[in-house]
Amino acid sequence: MRVLGIDCGTERTGYGVIDSDGVRHVLVAAGTIRTNPGDEMAQRLCLIAAGLRAVIQARAPQRVAVEEVFHAANAKSALKLAQVRGVALLVSAEAGLEVREHSALEVKKSVVGHGHASKEQVQFMMRSLLGADVPVREADACDALAVAVCEATRARFDAMSLAKTAVRA
Repeated sequence: MRVLGIDCGTERTGYGVIDSDGVRHVLVAAGTIRTNPGDEMAQRLCLIAAGLRAVIQARAPQRVAVEEVFHAANAKSALKLAQVRGVALLVSAEAGLEVREHSALEVKKSVVGHGHASKEQVQFMMRSLLGADVPVREADACDALAVAVCEATRARFDAMSLAKTAVRA
C-alpha cells in the first residue's frame, strides 16, 4: 500500500510517501512545501493545496494520514494550523483518497515505542526503518514520514483485527 503522510504547518508543511505492507516500509518521496510568512493566509493555503495536489498526482498514494491538531501555545496558532489541516483533508478527499488522522502521541508510540519521544528519537527511527535517505534535516518531512509509517502499521493491525473477527463469526 502507498501512504502519504502529512505534517501540517503554516510555514512548512511536510509530506512523506512510503510503500508499505505494514511491517516493511520503503521511502518513495519526502519533502516540504514552504510558504512565505509575509503572504496573506489565503495565498499560503493555496500554495499548500497546490503542493499537496502535485504530490498526490505524482506519487499516487492509496491513502493519506494527517497528524491531528495538538494543543498549541495560543489559540491563534491553533486556528492557523487547523486551516492548513482543513486544506490537507480537502485536497485528499477531492482526490478520492481514504484519510485517517493520528495524534502526535499515537505517531510517536507507533514509531518509537512511547508517546513522549523526542524529535531526535523519531528521526533516528525513521532512518532505521526507511534508510539513510530520510531527510532528517527537514524535520517536517521526517515527521510526515512518521505519520505515514504510523498509518501503514495501524492499517495492517486493523486488517488483522477484522480478519480475526470474521473468523470468529
